[in-house]
Amino acid sequence: MKRLLPILLLAAGAAAPADEPKLAADKPAGKLELVATFDGPMPTGVTVSQKGRVFVNYPRWGDPVTFTVAELKGGKPVAYPDATFSVYDRERPKETLVSVQSVVVDPADRLWIVDTGSVEFGPVIPGGAKFVGVDLGTNTVFKTIGFPPDVALKTTYLNDVRFDLRKGKAGVAYITDSSGTGPNGIIVVDLDTGASKRRLHDHPSTKAAKGFLPVVEGRTLLERKPGEKPKHLSLGSDGIALGHDGKHLYYCPLASRHLYRVPTDALLDEKTTDEQLGKAVEDLGDRGFASDGLETDDKGRIYLTDYEHNSVLRRGADGQFETIVHDPRALWPDTLSVAADGHLYFTVNQLHRQARFHDGKDLREKPYALFRVKIDAGPVLLRRDK
Repeated sequence: MKRLLPILLLAAGAAAPADEPKLAADKPAGKLELVATFDGPMPTGVTVSQKGRVFVNYPRWGDPVTFTVAELKGGKPVAYPDATFSVYDRERPKETLVSVQSVVVDPADRLWIVDTGSVEFGPVIPGGAKFVGVDLGTNTVFKTIGFPPDVALKTTYLNDVRFDLRKGKAGVAYITDSSGTGPNGIIVVDLDTGASKRRLHDHPSTKAAKGFLPVVEGRTLLERKPGEKPKHLSLGSDGIALGHDGKHLYYCPLASRHLYRVPTDALLDEKTTDEQLGKAVEDLGDRGFASDGLETDDKGRIYLTDYEHNSVLRRGADGQFETIVHDPRALWPDTLSVAADGHLYFTVNQLHRQARFHDGKDLREKPYALFRVKIDAGPVLLRRDK
């Protein structure tokens, strides 16, 4: 028994004896630079303008949220575009931001805000789901696009967005619907007319994998609420990215290890039936890890968060993956943004430690973080002058 005592103590978390040899440990990858920390609500989205301005957002998922969109100034979040618009007014869901899931700067250096119109993943509030464009030169809203009830369903959860300003008169946007309780799909928006339509509606590629069981921080991740039976994650199409030439839209469900792509010409062609579009979808295979955010660079490569292994990977044109970041501090890397300064920015928010996954106990440790890592590329800018 005496010979087993050191082993038992070590297994129980006791300090190793001073004379014990130093053993190999998990090796980090990538040189991370801490951009900002957050002591308030957890951030999800991040985007960087072509002039280096940084914007983040905070959805209403349980944390007290004063303003749902912010610009970082001196490393501190400031309500954006102003404290009136960014603070939810229940009496004015169309005129104020309800709960923003992502913010993305488009190729024309304008900020677009994806307002889910949903609080705590509840039903979409009438008039609350919207897509808002902000002129970064004047810091004023120049366009608000609402969604009809057959596009933003009651169960819809608008998640992330990408742009191609070469299509149509003023460009198009592609938005994922990652709903955990209803049909998933891709929403295509005409930025000129504001018209929108659902594509790949409830297609298998947009849905959570049945029985999906991720392992995060070495522990299985299920939705575990007090008094309820554990549930598998059910969030569908989440991460989204456009190829550097705009020919393909890449996307992945949150609860899946598969990456998909679909030709954008087929997505935009009104004559392409749902059945034809579904057949045009390509399954790029099981990556061996699950992702939240996706992004692409101007060299034709895809960046993918790996929330199961505290990592960010990059997929080359040959389909091979390389690790860009692996770090114990990268606890649930969420949104990615390739900036003109040659860095990849990403939020880290410990999403998997939320109370909903741990029988009502919030295991997150503040502050949350925004990191960046140097890369040898710039953002994809699909506009007519490029």
